[in-house]
Amino acid sequence: MAASAGPEIERLISLLAKLPGLGPRSARRAALALLKRREQLLVPLAASLAETAEKVVSCSVCGAPDTRDPCAICSDGSRDNGLICVVEEAGALWAMERSGAFRGKYHVLGGLLSALDGVGPEHLRIAELVGRVRGGAVREVVLALPATVDGQTTAHYVAERISGPDVQVTSLARGVPVGGELDWLDDGTIVQAMRARRPA
Repeated sequence: MAASAGPEIERLISLLAKLPGLGPRSARRAALALLKRREQLLVPLAASLAETAEKVVSCSVCGAPDTRDPCAICSDGSRDNGLICVVEEAGALWAMERSGAFRGKYHVLGGLLSALDGVGPEHLRIAELVGRVRGGAVREVVLALPATVDGQTTAHYVAERISGPDVQVTSLARGVPVGGELDWLDDGTIVQAMRARRPA
């Protein structure tokens, strides 16, 4: 297929298309929007991307991206050091923080175990988590991993590695979301909700 624009624009489109949720058509629309609003969008975005690439690092404690190490959450003395929430990626950490429901510390694994994709324990930050738990200050680890086959495999493996008499390992409750209607739920969610039912 012949290029419809100059090589710089085609490269921009190609890079945008690699982002989650953007295919080739969406990438072309996004590139066009950026080019149409060059001063308001494209130039500030380019500057922000350059600054982010230069300044953002992974926290040496939890693995979350931040502009300092340790990150803001790990450096916050008001948070509970005895409570660690384990997440797959930083997006899940940000979602937990938006909710305001968790005031402990986090641990970002950097992915999930997957035999099909060749991702083993050595590819994730599991050893670092074990080290944090073995440090002695942790009393509970909350596994906030996806309810997928890979997520549950990872949760089981992590639970086995960190379980001990002084550490409680818990996982997020699963089931019917608030405001959810049964007709719109998948079978797995309904099964999990039935298993986790409680007194009304």
